[in-house]
Amino acid sequence: MAGLAARRDDEHEVGGGMFDPPALSDRELSAIIDLVYKKSGITLHDGKRALITARLHKRLKAVGAASFGAYLQYLERDTSGGELVMLLDAISTNHTSFFREPQHFEYLKTTVLPEWLQRPGRGHFAMWSAACSSGEEPYTLGIVLQENLPADERGHIKILASDLSTRVLQMAHQGIYKLDRVKEIPTAQLRKYFEKGMGAQDGLARVRPELRQRIEFKQLNLLEIGDLGQRFPVIFCRNVMIYFDRDVQQRVVSMLERHLAPGGYLFISHSESLNGITHGLKWMAPAVYRRRDA
Repeated sequence: MAGLAARRDDEHEVGGGMFDPPALSDRELSAIIDLVYKKSGITLHDGKRALITARLHKRLKAVGAASFGAYLQYLERDTSGGELVMLLDAISTNHTSFFREPQHFEYLKTTVLPEWLQRPGRGHFAMWSAACSSGEEPYTLGIVLQENLPADERGHIKILASDLSTRVLQMAHQGIYKLDRVKEIPTAQLRKYFEKGMGAQDGLARVRPELRQRIEFKQLNLLEIGDLGQRFPVIFCRNVMIYFDRDVQQRVVSMLERHLAPGGYLFISHSESLNGITHGLKWMAPAVYRRRDA
């Protein structure tokens, strides 16, 4: 979520002979939709029946549930909350890429960083990628900071990268991507920040350790965050609020605003808007907002 990152579990996956999933009744569908909304803020609807059936079929098999009703009972009995995480992980739809919406990284490079470097007593530059998905966004941010901060500042780069999905966080932490996933990265930066796989790893690229160590990957639910105990000069939270209704969007934006440092910047997706949301942020550029108490 929030990052909600990339997988192709589509409706056409339903079916397939002996592995057909059990039927999902209207009552069970409603219960799953309500649970997902309550725990993640993701808004589903009846038209997603086939997608929900396909994505949760593996979870039914994993826990030995013969029906969706039995699976819901299993969820109720699971006091650890582990299966709930797996359910939300299965439902989450995640898509991302390196240097996605490049105008944001240009604005970070040409406006935000030069301004921050002029601040007296500025401390270390920290960022939060609040819906990091499989890691492309925080690694892109790391590259931009490494390329555009003075040498004496680079050693202090720290990026918090969070997502609801434990599956994509594991991918992000490994930092291993197919070569077609890194094709948008300029050649010089690709050679500088990635290692090309050899032998059994042919066709893959891995983020170099010196960049990976700048990023802390953490599982966080945007709906459950109270106070992380840190304020950030920059927060990226892109392509996640499109999955929320207005009430959940309000909760998330208010939480993000609380975590901005004075004068801090919030980047959302160009497909998203804060229209109708109550906040104290100032519009700076398309999909870029700033906390007013600079």
